[in-house]
Amino acid sequence: MIENTIIKQQSYGKLAKAILEDKDTVLKDFETCCISREASLLARKEVLTGKAKFGITGDGKEVPQVALAKVMKKGDFRSGYYRDQTLMFALGLCTVEDFFAQLYADTDNDPFSKGRQMNNHFATRLVDAQTGEFTNHTDQYNVIADVSNTAGQFPRALGLAQASKQFRKTKELKDLKHLSRQGNEICFATIGDASTSEGIFWESLNAAGVMQIPLFVNVWDDGYGISVPKKYQTIKESISEAMRGMESKDDSDTGIDIYNTKAGDYAGLIDLYFKAVQKTRRTHRPALFHVDDVTQPQGHSTSGSHERYKSKERLQWERENDCILLFESWIITQGLASAEELKDIRRKAKQTVKEGRNRAWRSYFTPVKTRLDDLKAIYKALPDHSAELNKVMNELQMLINPFLSEVLQNAKRAKFATLGLQSDARTKLLDWIKDVENLAQVRYHSKLYSDTQKSALQVPVVQPNYDDEPQLKNGFEIINTFFDKKFEENPLLVAFGEDVGQIGDVNQGFAGLQKKYGEDRIFDTGIREWSIMGQAIGLAARGLRPIAEIQYLDYLIYGLEPLSDDLATLRWRSAGLQAAPAIIRTRGHRLEGIWHAGSPLGMILNSLRGMCILTPRNMVQAAGLYNTMLQSDDPALMIECLNGYRLKEDMPTNLGDYTVPLGVPEVLIEGADVTLITYGSCVRVAQQGVDLLKPTGIKVELIDVQTLLPFDLEHRIVESLKKTNRIIFMDEDVPGGASAFMMQKVLEEQNGYRYLDSAPVTLTAKDHRTPYGSDGDYFTKPNPEDVFEAVYKLVYEAEPGRFEEAL
Repeated sequence: MIENTIIKQQSYGKLAKAILEDKDTVLKDFETCCISREASLLARKEVLTGKAKFGITGDGKEVPQVALAKVMKKGDFRSGYYRDQTLMFALGLCTVEDFFAQLYADTDNDPFSKGRQMNNHFATRLVDAQTGEFTNHTDQYNVIADVSNTAGQFPRALGLAQASKQFRKTKELKDLKHLSRQGNEICFATIGDASTSEGIFWESLNAAGVMQIPLFVNVWDDGYGISVPKKYQTIKESISEAMRGMESKDDSDTGIDIYNTKAGDYAGLIDLYFKAVQKTRRTHRPALFHVDDVTQPQGHSTSGSHERYKSKERLQWERENDCILLFESWIITQGLASAEELKDIRRKAKQTVKEGRNRAWRSYFTPVKTRLDDLKAIYKALPDHSAELNKVMNELQMLINPFLSEVLQNAKRAKFATLGLQSDARTKLLDWIKDVENLAQVRYHSKLYSDTQKSALQVPVVQPNYDDEPQLKNGFEIINTFFDKKFEENPLLVAFGEDVGQIGDVNQGFAGLQKKYGEDRIFDTGIREWSIMGQAIGLAARGLRPIAEIQYLDYLIYGLEPLSDDLATLRWRSAGLQAAPAIIRTRGHRLEGIWHAGSPLGMILNSLRGMCILTPRNMVQAAGLYNTMLQSDDPALMIECLNGYRLKEDMPTNLGDYTVPLGVPEVLIEGADVTLITYGSCVRVAQQGVDLLKPTGIKVELIDVQTLLPFDLEHRIVESLKKTNRIIFMDEDVPGGASAFMMQKVLEEQNGYRYLDSAPVTLTAKDHRTPYGSDGDYFTKPNPEDVFEAVYKLVYEAEPGRFEEAL
């Protein structure tokens, strides 16, 4: 096969030719391939012997990846998947020790996620750990933290590639040389062939072609999606053939460039990569690089065997067409090395991997063993060994290569077995347990939100100022004026989404601003919420400040996956290496109809921990929250009140300067009988209900939480509860949604249950979605009369003698 390929390749480009004729370079690539293969083989053994939980490796893809490494430049980005270890080895971003440290989930020595992600999930530092400022991206190879969800690397790859276009076209950004060299960077995305069946792959490639951005897609085609062959995955059994309708016809045409090659053709890969990547770098046209005839020597992962689903003929074909074997044959044919020399390289690679594995294991297990020995010494010093304690001690002795969690579990059972025992040894046992739990807090629970100087919680509070007779403006005019000021101040700011550009969004928040600031900064997209969210992630990770719009809150479901699996977890899963301070803008509440009236805050709160969830009651508050977030490095979801754009508000004189603090509820009406907690559009409903209650003499303390994540950091709500001793949680989510979240925060986390004289009440929407029409809205969501009845019943139950009759 390789000999035929060599005959076809009569001439190579100058750069490729120089590499192919350089013996040292070729043999170094061969060595990297062999090291990577041995790492894959040994990783499987580590899992099967119980030293690691699970492994997924990149064996079979070694040769294409050393070829790809040749064309990546510092400043470029990779948005890949969990098969790219050879590329990382070749770029010098991962050592054998790093590879095994991540396999062991070593929180001290895994440089990519501190033990939070499984192996082959990589990341490089993009932000400074203390200041939150972006590092020098142009002086390094950049890897955005990997995700496991199939094809999930593609939405943010769009944004990473689009950033190059922004840096190339926006003259105000040309001096930001630490972020880009005039937009010459490429985003390299990698994916297995079966995963191209995912809708987001097609959505992203379509968007890349429309936008004409430097996204270079590498498809490793091994013919299977776990056990399912590609005849069931891909039309024509070829992703490159399936996508021919998107192919560009000439240099003046939009679309994508498509290339085909084979995994074992080292020379052809090098040559074609140089030609293809040079073109993408120059034109910014996206490309699909389809690498076929990839093998998978160990099957999909350590959890199964590919002998179960591959025929004997297929397995034999894979053995004969292993890319390293074909590479070796080519080297010998070209006279660059003898079979004996290559055998020696293989032998040394095997030894290198074993030594690296051993160092990684010692680094991981030595601290565990130290704690294990300390615990054993404590046990030995414990007096009065009961039968239960002896059982626990024996269980500890039986552990072989234990995880720290297994040792802690044993120690806690020893604590249970020694309840009531007073001794220095038991005090040391309790201290040992506390020390390990504190360590776990840092190892696993830190970095969900920013702890840098740019944290949203560190943004100074600036109060809004008003004239004695302030101007009354429509809500949309206030938010439009705010956006105008921010776009004038910050050239990194971009806004996009469906109908955001030309008409300035459906509610006119950006009206007239595209004409003022240009289509490169405020622009329309197709109807594709998933990839719009991805664009925001990628742009933000490269230092831009995107405001990406989901037209209505109901539609957030289409874009929830990248927000939940990627944006909300990015800082946490990279252990603070990375951040993407994107703002996702949407609007919700009170519109009529099944598809435009949703308030799925319970779903959002459970899915988006790691993002700030902002629920302002009006546009003045929204502008202040936007201003806070634009000074921070935390991502946020902003939910504006859909029925607030035409309501009149007082215009602050310092719009664009004032901020609204996060996690700080505001007491809108003071009272002593009942505390009423709500947010967003429900605030106005609650205010109307409180007005109805005035003739009864009931004094309601109305509190707007303003932000749901973070929630009441100063525990202001429980201070109100101490005064009223009764509480109602109101929103228009389904029962058990955000109202249950707020209740847990106040009654459990803030210990508010201590101050209750009556059972807590939730006032929510009904279980179903909102029917179309005003009647459906009234009967489905809380209304002012519901507020009256809920408050009155609560107070009447506690003080029946205060009123003439019950409702």
